[in-house]
Amino acid sequence: MSGVRVIDLSAVLMGPYATQILADHGADVIKVESPGGGDSTRQIGPSHHPGMGPLFLNLNRGKRSIVLDLKQPAGLAAMHRLLVGADVFMHNLRPASIDGLGLGYEQVRAIRPGIVWCGMYGYGESGPYAGRPAYDDLIQGAVGIAELQAQAAQGPPRYVPLVIADRMAGLHAVHSISMALYAREKTGRGCRIDVPMFETLASVVLGDHLYARTFEPAEGASGYVRLLSPGRRPYATRDGHICALVYNDGQWRRFLQAVEREDLLADERFASLASRTRHIDHVYGCLAEILSQRGTAEWLALFERIDVPAMPLNSVDSLLDDPHIRAVGLLAHVEHPTEGALQLPRVPVDWADHRPGPIAPAPRLGEHTVSVLQECGFGREEVAAMLRSGAALG
Repeated sequence: MSGVRVIDLSAVLMGPYATQILADHGADVIKVESPGGGDSTRQIGPSHHPGMGPLFLNLNRGKRSIVLDLKQPAGLAAMHRLLVGADVFMHNLRPASIDGLGLGYEQVRAIRPGIVWCGMYGYGESGPYAGRPAYDDLIQGAVGIAELQAQAAQGPPRYVPLVIADRMAGLHAVHSISMALYAREKTGRGCRIDVPMFETLASVVLGDHLYARTFEPAEGASGYVRLLSPGRRPYATRDGHICALVYNDGQWRRFLQAVEREDLLADERFASLASRTRHIDHVYGCLAEILSQRGTAEWLALFERIDVPAMPLNSVDSLLDDPHIRAVGLLAHVEHPTEGALQLPRVPVDWADHRPGPIAPAPRLGEHTVSVLQECGFGREEVAAMLRSGAALG
């Protein structure tokens, strides 16, 4: 992405996660923040200095921060000047808000023909939810994840403890922007991209759980039964827990022979993947009973010997010390100029002949306002006047 300039008007998580990935791969991401504290993630979590919380430090690494008051004519004019040299414009404001600022697709395209314009919203514009505010929790509930959690755990509805809707939408934005830039290389034309959280996560849920309702008429109920089984969880061992998935026919044959339970090989419920899926609660119950009889280390050694997938159960804290995580160098150690030593997950993908550069630090609020405005052709006095009026902060 070297040579690609992104004007990023997004905040919180969905948009910043997408532009974090673009920045990790070399894009020049100019983060346009509002007066009054900037991106709200600056305030979340512990920090060494105000406005530099851990979520912000990760999501906005490698970007440049400028502060513009887009409600002031001078601030909006500066945004227009930024757009003249941009390849990508991204925002996560509601459609009415972005149009009200004069930064809708047609308006931006008039300033910068060939722009790849990406709007990220809660819901698609053609449906009755268009324009509603959205947060990850709301989307998880609306697409059925909280109810699926209730089915699987046989308890109350719960959200997954990850910001999964924002991050899935962010990933879709990244690949959509990348494809749009590739298409522009061939055609010279930019495009408008709209990424809705609700539809994005609904497509993920339905991909797994449409199940028998894939057919018309339906061949049965929705819901992938293996994923919804209460027995699909880490198994208790004699001294802890283990994550194991005995899945295909060969794995079950090797496992049952290794634990001297060949009698189950003659049980119709264990005979095939289709049969095990139909009787998944019974199958998982038998597996749980067997695994409770030995210690975790003994099971891990046995599973490795018979080539059945298994892993130890980590917490977030123990994951940081996982030997594989350490060996592949997933955690980069970064020295931030004001926040000190940090550990941040690096790009997890490897290429044979390419490696993203070192992780650059996340910016202080308005750290690059003056330098970016000067790059765009503003003179020293013009910048000073904007700072005095509050149209820009730096």
